[in-house]
Order: sequence, then structure tokens, then C-alpha cells
Amino acid sequence: MLECIQGARLEDTGFSYTMSLIQGKYKMLILYTLTEYGVVRFNEMKKYIGTISYKTLSSTLKELEADGLVHREEYPQIPPKVEYSLTGRGRSLIPILDAMCAWGEENRA
Repeated sequence: MLECIQGARLEDTGFSYTMSLIQGKYKMLILYTLTEYGVVRFNEMKKYIGTISYKTLSSTLKELEADGLVHREEYPQIPPKVEYSLTGRGRSLIPILDAMCAWGEENRA
């Protein structure tokens, strides 16, 4: 049994908390996009991911920002310019996502 869940209700564990941050169809894709490209504007992000709607991208970025994983920088200019990047906290998740990616590559049929 995993030590982090031993003797605890699963929803009260670090595992559950981590999953709450990265669960969702696009959260990991957004985090990987920011890892790959660094600072990304909204429309660039939409282009890189492709299948995500504008509404879903907007709400997912807001969730990641609220969780302290993504930094949003808004520049006071016309037209508006907004850039997204990973915070230190967001970057600290990347090794976990890399391990998940490696496992998937090794185990997919």
C-alpha cells in the first residue's frame, strides 16, 4: 500500500490533492504546453492544443491560476495582451507528469 494513503481516507491524502490539481481533460496539456514553450499567449495556447474551446481554455487557465500553478500577466495596452507561464509550483509538477508520460509510453498497447 502506498505510504501516503495508509491509514487515511483517500480524499484526505496528498495523492488526492495532487489529482485535484491536475485532473481534467486539458490541465496536463496546458501545463506541458507552458513547459515546452515558456511564456504563451491565449491564442497561441489554443493553437497548440487545438481541440480545446475558447471557453474551456479560459476556465481551465483560471483554475490553474487559482491553484498557483500558472501565472497570468496582463499588459495595459490596446489590443490587450495577456501571457501565461508556469509558476515555480507549476514547474514542480512536471517531473510527476513526465513519469506519467513515461509509464504510458511503456504500457500502452
